[in-house]
Amino acid sequence: MARIKPQALLQQSKRKKGPSHISGTTSIFYTLIFVVIMFFLFATYSHWSTRTTFQPESYISVSEDENTIVESKKSDIPEYAVVITSKGSIIVELFKESAPEVVDEFIDLCQKGHFKGMFFHQVIKHYVIQAGHKGPGATEDWNLLGKKYASMRHEAFMLGTSKGKYFNKGFDLFITTAPIPDLNEKLIVFGRVIKGEDIVQEIEEVDTDEHYQPKSSIGILDVVLRQMV
Repeated sequence: MARIKPQALLQQSKRKKGPSHISGTTSIFYTLIFVVIMFFLFATYSHWSTRTTFQPESYISVSEDENTIVESKKSDIPEYAVVITSKGSIIVELFKESAPEVVDEFIDLCQKGHFKGMFFHQVIKHYVIQAGHKGPGATEDWNLLGKKYASMRHEAFMLGTSKGKYFNKGFDLFITTAPIPDLNEKLIVFGRVIKGEDIVQEIEEVDTDEHYQPKSSIGILDVVLRQMV
């Protein structure tokens, strides 16, 4: 039996180990590729899952914030006005629901100081007291300009403005001193006196001339807006 030389044995050993070494490397290589692919798929899934989750929530959050702002603006509208006259203060509740545009205009004019220094230039007992910067008569200058605003019944101590002047970019103030339903087509009612009826009656009782103009000046010093009284 022939003996195998040591060199031949060494070469055979190398050839046997060779395939085993290549197989291990290949396995590691494919394992790394698999791990990378799985990581990429997991990252993609996480990204889209997170985006889908947060989009509706952020939309709802914005909507809720907008609603909060709208509600806040509504609640910021003053509900009362204090008409400070030379005879005393008259507190008026504003009708924000029934005459919103008129109330908004009134509030804007108050903030601009429109009513400061305005005189009660027409006083008709058991009828109305009228304050304004100008205007001749208490009744003859009223214009019946349609029914854009359906004024409520004119009970005593209601605050209103004449339709004629309002639609012509003017704004005067009337406070009724008796129930006067025939004024429904001439006045826009946007508030009512809740305190200071005695001041209204005191103004009503001043001496006037034949044109219903007070013989002594009675004016509005200021109008203060309030949320509560």
